[in-house]
Amino acid sequence: MRRAVSAAIGGRATAALRLSLPLPRSLLLHTTQRRSRAVGVSLGRRNNASFFHSKSRDGHAEALGTAVDKEVADGSVRVSIEDIMDRRAKAGRLVALTAAYSDSDMFKGPTANKPKAKRWDHHLSPESAVREPCVLKSAAKHLKNPGLISLGGGLPCAEYFPFESLSLRVPASPNFSEAATRGPGGADLRIGKYDVAAGVAEYDLSIALNYGQANGSAQMTRWVTEHTELVCDPPYADWRCALTVGSTAALEQALRMLCRRGDGVLTEEYSFSTAIETAGPLGVRVVGVEMDGQGLLPESMETVLAGWDESSSGRRPHVLYTVPSGQNPTGATQGERRRRAIYEVARRWDVFILEDEPYYFLQMEPYQKGGSRTVEGGAVAAATMPVNDFLGGLIPSLLSMDVDGRVLRMDSFSKVVVPGSRLGWVTGSEQIIERYIRHAEVCNQGPSGFSQVILHKLLDEQWGHEGYLRWLMNLRGEYTKRRDVILGACETYLPRDVVSWSAPAAGMFHWLKVDHTRHPSFPQQSILEIEEDIFNRCIKKGVLVGRGSWFRAEQHKAPRDMFFRTTYAAATPENMTEAIKRLGAAIRESYGM
Repeated sequence: MRRAVSAAIGGRATAALRLSLPLPRSLLLHTTQRRSRAVGVSLGRRNNASFFHSKSRDGHAEALGTAVDKEVADGSVRVSIEDIMDRRAKAGRLVALTAAYSDSDMFKGPTANKPKAKRWDHHLSPESAVREPCVLKSAAKHLKNPGLISLGGGLPCAEYFPFESLSLRVPASPNFSEAATRGPGGADLRIGKYDVAAGVAEYDLSIALNYGQANGSAQMTRWVTEHTELVCDPPYADWRCALTVGSTAALEQALRMLCRRGDGVLTEEYSFSTAIETAGPLGVRVVGVEMDGQGLLPESMETVLAGWDESSSGRRPHVLYTVPSGQNPTGATQGERRRRAIYEVARRWDVFILEDEPYYFLQMEPYQKGGSRTVEGGAVAAATMPVNDFLGGLIPSLLSMDVDGRVLRMDSFSKVVVPGSRLGWVTGSEQIIERYIRHAEVCNQGPSGFSQVILHKLLDEQWGHEGYLRWLMNLRGEYTKRRDVILGACETYLPRDVVSWSAPAAGMFHWLKVDHTRHPSFPQQSILEIEEDIFNRCIKKGVLVGRGSWFRAEQHKAPRDMFFRTTYAAATPENMTEAIKRLGAAIRESYGM
């Protein structure tokens, strides 16, 4: 008898997961034999890779959605969803077996008219420069040879994997609500152990749950490469993607690739606290750059670099870490002109850019003071807005401006699908991605097979590129409504004579400036002491907010201003409103109002 175990994914039950444990081995023999016969079949090999494409029989070329053709600066036409589906149809079904090698060049469109990236040898750390390919993973390239019997690798036998199938219930595009998913609008998906051998899928548990390449599976590499083409379309030829175990791990690897102990890294003066904590133990100093309502100031970055004294402060910083959209903690979003100005400063001073974009797709419409949005607004946009309008309305990524290959963009599914997947990807020049993979081979060996196969089933097989973009449209609408709730609460309950803010244009965070100069205990008490007093009063009143000092890039310097970070990511509208009311009461109490 088959046994089943159920679990919930991602907090609330927007998707149900069932794990079917295997039948007795004797009942699986015919499946295993069928799989063994299929492994040796090669139909349409490409680029000497250890994966194959077989011609589709079922009209796989049918476009899944609206084309997103967009003319770019050089007069060429950006790749569309139809282009991608046409490429897939011509290549045929992707068959990428266990530990198959792949890279983005196998899945990209033509890049003949684009220049190649610059070389970055002078930016690489000694640690990164000496890394060699993993000999065991390199040997996997021979697995593509038909009829090969492998005794060379320690790949466990899939017969002994105690998972026969996974069953998922997920939203069906464009109706993404929990109610629709639980009802007739939801979709039931199944991932079996030997689906590839049975010819019913391109990815299965026998492949996903075994060892793989450090840059991720061919199946998910194809998907993120195509997605990057649609969204960013890097303007140089030799860009590539590699899967990651999330952006925090990607940042740690990138810092080790690019920095020596004692080096400085530029970032916003208030930055993601975990990024600061990642740099510290590596011996990398964090150098804060002043900000305004649009985030990092390029003129401040220029001033820091021009005034750097290497005789007293060591090597001039040659790496910038920035979160351009919905920056954490300030919620600031760099406009296109601001991004181009930052990029030009980086070119002038030969600075390599780490672009962290977890909130890129949560770019919002301007806040309408005192207004309210309809509950169904996000769902309507997801169902009706043309995909090209959504993509065309996004502020261009630094990656899309990068003519040199000096940007490593970090993407993640954490904020837009589920954080527990621990799955994302980096995009950069071939040289930088190759160095990244060499590190990953002896670090984490690539992301979880469970995460890859589940997200591939959802994003590639169920939603497709258009469905995923519509999911992002819906998500943007939902977070916009949440942002509007917290801003409305701030207008109602915070003392405006001492608290000020700018409406976030993206992301999940709302940054509040509290005028410390008007506090009755200033200057007898320092900014940090007043901040602590307000924070403690908040806790007593039953609300947790982030202290701005937690996010200071340069912790050794006294702060000039006082801030608190709030988030509208998870609390209900009612609880958000109550929390802001409590925060206002704590501030008034501390100020003696």
